[in-house]
Amino acid sequence: MVPSFSGSGAWSDFPDMLQYPAPRLVTPGPPLGGQQDEVPAVVLSVPSPYSRAGRCRMIVVCAPDSYKESMTAPEAAQAMADGVRDIDPDAVVIQLPMSDGGEGFAAAIAAATGDLWVPQTVPDALGRPVGAGYVWSPGSRRAVVEMATAAGLEGVLPADRDVRRSSTRGVGSLVRAALDAGARHIVVGLGGSATNDAGAGLLVELGARFLDDVGVELAPVPVDLERCVAVDLSRLDPRLADCLVEAACDVSNPLLGEQGASAVYGPQKGAGPDDVDYLDAVLARLVSVAPPAARLAAALPGAGAAGGLGWALLGFLGARMRPGVELVSETVGLDGAVAVADLVLTGEGSVDAQTLRGKTPAGVAAVAARHGVPVVVLGGRVTDDARALGSDSVRLVCITPEGQPGTEALRQGPANLRRAAGEVVGEVTRAGR
Repeated sequence: MVPSFSGSGAWSDFPDMLQYPAPRLVTPGPPLGGQQDEVPAVVLSVPSPYSRAGRCRMIVVCAPDSYKESMTAPEAAQAMADGVRDIDPDAVVIQLPMSDGGEGFAAAIAAATGDLWVPQTVPDALGRPVGAGYVWSPGSRRAVVEMATAAGLEGVLPADRDVRRSSTRGVGSLVRAALDAGARHIVVGLGGSATNDAGAGLLVELGARFLDDVGVELAPVPVDLERCVAVDLSRLDPRLADCLVEAACDVSNPLLGEQGASAVYGPQKGAGPDDVDYLDAVLARLVSVAPPAARLAAALPGAGAAGGLGWALLGFLGARMRPGVELVSETVGLDGAVAVADLVLTGEGSVDAQTLRGKTPAGVAAVAARHGVPVVVLGGRVTDDARALGSDSVRLVCITPEGQPGTEALRQGPANLRRAAGEVVGEVTRAGR
């Protein structure tokens, strides 16, 4: 139920609003009924007579992604909200933690829908047991899998990273568990991977076999897959044929070449120049022995996502690729929240050239542009090649103080973000909105 707050400009002044699942609304003033200030609430739309100009309170939407190795998306949204209220205690703040398919994707969906988290123990990228899970909607029989929980880079210490011996078997285990639960719609969030196996690990867990020249089954890691001469799909799980598979993706890279999985994302996973060439050659070999549909899929946008997991989903499971930020935006109700806002705050750890290619800040800015609402993108760092995102209505701000060391910036991320958000709101307030 949408709470009712007293005072001009509060949600109770808008009687015809529709409800939405679960954004977090931080309200001004004392707690209601002895409870905390923060309550679940939702807003979809405002009748046309209620214009922004007629309200007394500023409405700010805080819709960040995670800040890697510093803050989760919910923590970042809270830091932004705290910064807003430091300057304007009467502001109405709508917290909508976001994701573009990478870290925090499943949590963002679960928070918005109230769906169930089903814990699972699966192999991580190096085959070690790790606690993961999927989000389950019994009514719609939809499962949401975040690949980063099973085969994510942040789950492997830098000293342990070995992309030549990493696989997506854990992701396949989650998909198989979802099928066992009766899933008929599976959404896989791509991003934050420690792998570059072209999704071979996922396919093996679902029944595929990668064979060498004498018919011996190979382990689904690049050091073995370099010897692959055939892919056997005769045992592929038949339940997949009756299941809609979607891939939530934040990049448009193909599988191979200079813009492919190995060249663009391999170095983030510890791959040196020799590793990049080697990994690209292994992926090219897999494409050469794959069925015709999969060979064609190698050139599709998103095939290179998550070390080529996008290719496996597209070429073998017939997945539909969707921008991750679009899917999350729809689920959390970003459009409706922005429609009533005076200001939108978003951001991520590194605002760079990749941000322009489907990352959360770009997606949030696009929604705000449709409603004519100004946006401030708050980044742990902001590189020169991200400046194209800026405009008259989109401002880029680096939250890290000049000269602050990187490790300290990560540790101080929440404080830096809170301060920067407050400074932005202060400037808006002084300008008379």
